[in-house]
Amino acid sequence: MTKKNGPWEIKSSDEKYKNPWIRVREDQVIHPSGRHGIFGVVEMVPGVSVLPLDEQGFIYLTEEFHYAIERASIEVASGAIDANEQPLEAAKRELKEELGIEADEWINLGTIDPFTTVVSSPSVLYLAKKLHFSEPSPEDTEQIKMLKIKLDEAVQMVMDSKITHGPSALLILKAANYLRTQNTNDS
Repeated sequence: MTKKNGPWEIKSSDEKYKNPWIRVREDQVIHPSGRHGIFGVVEMVPGVSVLPLDEQGFIYLTEEFHYAIERASIEVASGAIDANEQPLEAAKRELKEELGIEADEWINLGTIDPFTTVVSSPSVLYLAKKLHFSEPSPEDTEQIKMLKIKLDEAVQMVMDSKITHGPSALLILKAANYLRTQNTNDS
């Protein structure tokens, strides 16, 4: 099996590890320089991230301990896109599960590739508006605390590295820019 991947040539691929969320493979490659070598790739299930915004300008974030980083992290509602699920369906499900919020208005703010060197993990970003609140129903592995803050405060938290989750940080900044642009156009 020889196939092209941009300027790289893949001679073979070997799956090293797989679970429901990630797959790790090692490719035998020919580098763009012509040198033979290996390249490791981690493929993660694609995901979604959602920033809910109410009419008073408050947003709702999660605070949760995350095993891999060994500390609590402040983030937007995020999760994997299940098999045969559309990104918007996943976004609605994750927001309801994690924060107990449903929304009547959904704005797609694009896709992020949080890691581009060895990890494939695209995430679709949504701004949710016209909110309705109920009880959350998190997975049994999740212990989520909901934070209600102003969007400007969240932007500052991103700038101060108090929010470090890549999709959350980008979504907060993109939402602030989108809303600023909308307000300018409405004036």
